Amino acid sequence: MEIGSKIRELRLENNLTQVELADRVELTKGYISQLENNLTSPSIQTLMDILEVLGTNISDFFNNSSEEKVCFKEDEYFEKVDEQLHHKISWVVPNALKYEMEPIVIVLEPGGSSFIDDPHAGEEFGYVLEGEVILMLNKKKHKVSKGETFYYIANKEHYIINTSKKVAKVLWISTPPMF
Repeated sequence: MEIGSKIRELRLENNLTQVELADRVELTKGYISQLENNLTSPSIQTLMDILEVLGTNISDFFNNSSEEKVCFKEDEYFEKVDEQLHHKISWVVPNALKYEMEPIVIVLEPGGSSFIDDPHAGEEFGYVLEGEVILMLNKKKHKVSKGETFYYIANKEHYIINTSKKVAKVLWISTPPMF
């Protein structure tokens, strides 16, 4: 089995570019390219990290039978912390990129924000699990508190910020996958 070509196949199934995969795994695009072209071999830990982002694990990766996984445990989530924006994103369905929607949970520290997302095709939905956030849609502010939701067509610049002194936690779903 050629590990690189199987990683490329999984990356493409997840509609990720080499740059996007590299960013999520904190590697370089060049390394991903070398890996996919079988010019280098990953360490076990690096392979596990890549496979986690691609929604699988080592056992399934090397297993030729394919049964679709539909339930996921917290230890299967892929998480990324952004120290600069004071947030943590958890991809709660590891292989969601190959589907039509992508759910994440974003935890915003006080003063934290999501990335500013440019207008794009698709729709987005959010449910505030804890705290409150300000949804910014094309410079217009919308306060959304615990137990409340937001839904919009993503054809305007958008992001969320936490202006409170408490942590905010939001289940955020994008279609098509954008996170």
